[in-house]
Amino acid sequence: MILALVGNQNSGKTTLFNQLTGANQHVGNFPGVTVEQKTGEIKGVKDTLLVDLPGIYSLRPFSSEELITRDFILRHKPDGIINIVDATNIERNLYLSLQLIELGYPIVIALNMMDEVRNNGGSIDEKKLSHRLGVPVVPISAINKEGLDNLVNAITSTVQNNLYPKKLDFVKNGAMHRLVQKVTGIVSANAQKVKISPRFAATKVIENDNPIITMLDLSKAQLNLVESAIKAMENELKLDRNAALADMRYAFIENICADAVVKGSESKERKLSLKIDKILTHKFAAIPIFLLIMFTIFYLTFEVVGKFFSDILAMGINEVIKICDKGFTAYGLNPIVKSLILNGAICGVGSVLSFLPIIITLFFFLSILEDSGYMARVAFFMDKLLRKIGLSGKSIVPLLIGFGCSVPAIMATRTLSSSRDRKMTILLTPYVSCSAKIPVFAMFTAAFFPKHRALVMITLYILAIIIGIAVALIMKKTVFKGKPVSFIMELPNYRFPSVKSVLLLMWEKAREFILKAFTVIFTVTIIIWFLQTFDYKLNIVDHNDDSLLALIGKVIAPIFRPLGFNDWRISTSLIVGFSAKEAVVSSLNVLFGASILQSGAFTTASAASFLVFTLLYTPCVAAVATMRKELNSTSKTLLIVLAQCLIAWIAGFIVYKMGALL
Repeated sequence: MILALVGNQNSGKTTLFNQLTGANQHVGNFPGVTVEQKTGEIKGVKDTLLVDLPGIYSLRPFSSEELITRDFILRHKPDGIINIVDATNIERNLYLSLQLIELGYPIVIALNMMDEVRNNGGSIDEKKLSHRLGVPVVPISAINKEGLDNLVNAITSTVQNNLYPKKLDFVKNGAMHRLVQKVTGIVSANAQKVKISPRFAATKVIENDNPIITMLDLSKAQLNLVESAIKAMENELKLDRNAALADMRYAFIENICADAVVKGSESKERKLSLKIDKILTHKFAAIPIFLLIMFTIFYLTFEVVGKFFSDILAMGINEVIKICDKGFTAYGLNPIVKSLILNGAICGVGSVLSFLPIIITLFFFLSILEDSGYMARVAFFMDKLLRKIGLSGKSIVPLLIGFGCSVPAIMATRTLSSSRDRKMTILLTPYVSCSAKIPVFAMFTAAFFPKHRALVMITLYILAIIIGIAVALIMKKTVFKGKPVSFIMELPNYRFPSVKSVLLLMWEKAREFILKAFTVIFTVTIIIWFLQTFDYKLNIVDHNDDSLLALIGKVIAPIFRPLGFNDWRISTSLIVGFSAKEAVVSSLNVLFGASILQSGAFTTASAASFLVFTLLYTPCVAAVATMRKELNSTSKTLLIVLAQCLIAWIAGFIVYKMGALL
């Protein structure tokens, strides 16, 4: 049984999905589209898969989210739909519900946030609402787990008993009603051939929805009849087709809400949110407060909580290495195999794994900001700034995702409706420092800037943003002339973050990191060990300088010497970083053996230069491949990669020279 979860943005859809599926979640991409798709098995219900579709306001495809949601429903034909509705804003949410009901699939409406409705003195008669809509309506509170069993029982019963919506015709008279009835008759046979609801097909044809018109394969005569009927309606109502259709739906929604909904006073959450917003979204204070919040998060992550657990894990890994070393020596294991296991696998992968607590801690705080509703405010007050550099406020979403990983951030640009904005955001996303660089930053700040770790970290992030802005301004004046599209968004009420959602995100990030550590980084570490251990005749070397790796590194080294990287092993680690940024740490540990500070390969100035170069040079291979797919151009992608490396080199050179002077 495949069920689709559909609803407006900020309706509690993600919380409901997490509550119903728990840890039984799988993340992939929609077929043929690089947009993340979440699926999960509903707890306690055998062979039932829930698909979390992107949050939308309508099935009319203005954005890629709406197109993805509609195409999934029409092409994959789920067995049923759970439509989550924000009960505190029911009128707007029901607009999507009416369109979903028109599809004719078994559907259950989940009235979410009913606890807030009750707390504000309001009420909703779900029985009356169900009767008027012709589908089951179940009151729930996803965050408090209220009514979830009833919801699961309702949707499974509805699907198993083939209970389709009882009615699709919401208005019984008027010009718009007559038009819909007439067009339904014209397109009915075509709709049945492609197995979609004639009523839904009719409304889409009236809206001049080209993909649906193409799917229906209507004849010229049919299209002429439809256009003639639409013009007659427009002349009678003095409204265009889309306004008349929206008016019909909202008139019906107002009618049923007057009958079934008792509105309460303005919610406590709303009043509190407005008070908080006077401070957090203040014209002058918003950005300084945001920077202060991020500094606090970095301080707690790199100086207190994350550092504490990272140090413990590092000590544990060192003990494992010592125990294995003694055991292998006592056993008399072949020295080459011993070196492979200790210096290659355990040391390389272990050096990266020791930073796992830092990444988990960082995402713990970021998920709290997201779940509380603060990140939506960041998008709001950053809109004005982004427009000045040629981007829409909507671009902030992919850029914020970029703090986690560049791959989904580049994918998220699909949500931007303008091709210009999308391409420009793709080019800028790599300048947002992803979490894969955190192990590099953590290792170098601990070794060279131990008293100022948080300050150095936030300086790096700010530097990346400043350089990204400079690049954006140049592109705005040259390659991407024109204005960004307008940005409209909804600010949800502030809410306490869902513990489950926060923990699931932490688990997801930890799993991704561990998976990468034992696949990509493990492979790279073994390759580095091999190249470091043997010469070009595959003889074991006595000194690293005679190895295959030294041969490769010495060819590349002169390029990086002006940045203060006088040791070929440093430039080699940067090349390895193309595979995965975490691999920079593992390769340095394999190559140097001792700590970076004790090796003498870095001065404070060259360490700062190394941090800046790592911050700015091209992201990992996976991100570059995603960029290539999104831009659909190999030449443009290579040009971007070369430009990023050049910018990183120049910035690193400037920092090194300034550091040397200081």
